[in-house]
Amino acid sequence: MTGGLAQLPLTLGPAEAVAALERVLLGGLDVEGCPARVGVAVPAGELLLMPAAAGGFAGVKVAGVAPGNPAVGLPRITGSYLLLDGPTLQPLALLDGAALTALRTPAVTALAVRALAAPDARELVVFGAGPQAVGHLAALRAVLPALERATVVARRPGPAAEVAAYAAGLGLAAAVGGPEAVAGADVVVCCTTARTPLFDGRLVPDRAVVAAVGSHEPDAREVDARLVARADLFVEAREVALREAGDLLLAGAGAERMANLAELVTGRAAVRHDRPRFFKSVGMAWQDLAVAAAQYASAGR
Repeated sequence: MTGGLAQLPLTLGPAEAVAALERVLLGGLDVEGCPARVGVAVPAGELLLMPAAAGGFAGVKVAGVAPGNPAVGLPRITGSYLLLDGPTLQPLALLDGAALTALRTPAVTALAVRALAAPDARELVVFGAGPQAVGHLAALRAVLPALERATVVARRPGPAAEVAAYAAGLGLAAAVGGPEAVAGADVVVCCTTARTPLFDGRLVPDRAVVAAVGSHEPDAREVDARLVARADLFVEAREVALREAGDLLLAGAGAERMANLAELVTGRAAVRHDRPRFFKSVGMAWQDLAVAAAQYASAGR
């Protein structure tokens, strides 16, 4: 207990988190009308405040992004999540904010990729070797039944090999590779702290879906303008993408080219397989709330 408030452990698996997000969207959530994230610069990095209300609950995540933490053996992402009763705003539970982020971000990607990928998608390329890379492997393994192989691309060989070993433990043929691996990919996921493109967008096959989750800043990107120009574009919400999605803003992409996640999940957005599909995620507060509420219900609260 923390001050009389239940500290709720996060025990949901990736498939359960995907299902929680899908339920909220099928329930009619207006993703374009959700509250904006508030970011505050602090000496250690950035504090993020993410409030939301939906489905009988409300909640807020206070997250810290501390770029210097990994150098001293601490996680880059910190934070806590406060879950509230919707009608009364009485506090119900506290959750680990970093663990919640590590679960819900891959679940959002998995929900989108499940709708965008070819049914026989077998080849996955993951950029990054941190918690998000691990989480995305587990989440995509849960929603892509034909997935057979994962290639991990990262700056440091040691962490890349560890993530590849994790992929092997999930039953995938796994290897460490370079950026050119995207040429043979069915699915590419970018979960890095890069501020400039990770690969040549011309290499991505028309059959592939690419997801980028590493940045929520308008001046940072993981994919180049060549890919954005070729691809059909999907985002969590157009309003959010136009504020925070550097991958799209730096490529000059406008809202008229973007379909949002609610449109994708409800079938209102067309999905073509004769060109790449690009999904850009920056993270939204309703996603944390959906997963936190599902965890609360799962715990029998």
